[in-house]
Amino acid sequence: MDAVVRTVALSGAAVWDAPGMDDVTDPWERHAGWWQEGFTDGADAEYTEQILPLATDLLAGYDRVLDVGAGEGQVSRVAAAGGASTTIGIDPAAAQVTEAVARGGGPAYLRAGADRMPFAGATFDAVVACLVFEHIEAVDEAISEVARVLRPGGRFAFFLNHPILQTPGSGWIDDQVLDPPEQYWRIGPYLVESIQLEEVNRDVFLPFVHRPLSRYVNAMADHGLVLRRMHEPAPPEGFLARASEYREAATIPRLLVLVAEREG
Repeated sequence: MDAVVRTVALSGAAVWDAPGMDDVTDPWERHAGWWQEGFTDGADAEYTEQILPLATDLLAGYDRVLDVGAGEGQVSRVAAAGGASTTIGIDPAAAQVTEAVARGGGPAYLRAGADRMPFAGATFDAVVACLVFEHIEAVDEAISEVARVLRPGGRFAFFLNHPILQTPGSGWIDDQVLDPPEQYWRIGPYLVESIQLEEVNRDVFLPFVHRPLSRYVNAMADHGLVLRRMHEPAPPEGFLARASEYREAATIPRLLVLVAEREG
């Protein structure tokens, strides 16, 4: 294990900044509280009923785990609880990392960007990224870094908002003008890579990058991350109970999970 991982693993009570993080500011810094209150600690059914159980299963048996874009650490804590001897969570937002440290649970954390990780090559047995790459513009650099820090034969568990769902202009259409009425899921310009600043809540604006699935899979292949399995689960019941308007579109996946292996 390299010196950086040793230092962070032995000092889980400290927020350690990777080089170059002093001047990092982004919307996630400003809106960390919104995320923590609405999507963590049991507040969000998609996490509690679907994402965290999937992460538990996919990370089981891996000893050294890196959580990229860890936020306040809920996926990191899952890895630690599953028996990983070393779990490191990285995130560029100090407000997220500080809260992750405060919540404890075993992992260690540091501020670092996905496109420049302060770890030696082949440091980790598994890397997980949960709903973070949709907000990363430097996607090729970030995937290259995932491959670099992952040991040969190691696992990459890659959680994404499904690109079909995330495509700008997509959504459930209930057309009552037609006779008979039609209900369908409209897909926007799926093949066009784009970035938009979306208002996800009142006065909460976050950047979302849309990419077609092939963009991710080909970038992974270019860096020796071979796809082994793909999951497209239906929305969980807890989410549908709170978003009744989505029930008619429940056959449209909201989550995509790619499970890849680092080539030897």
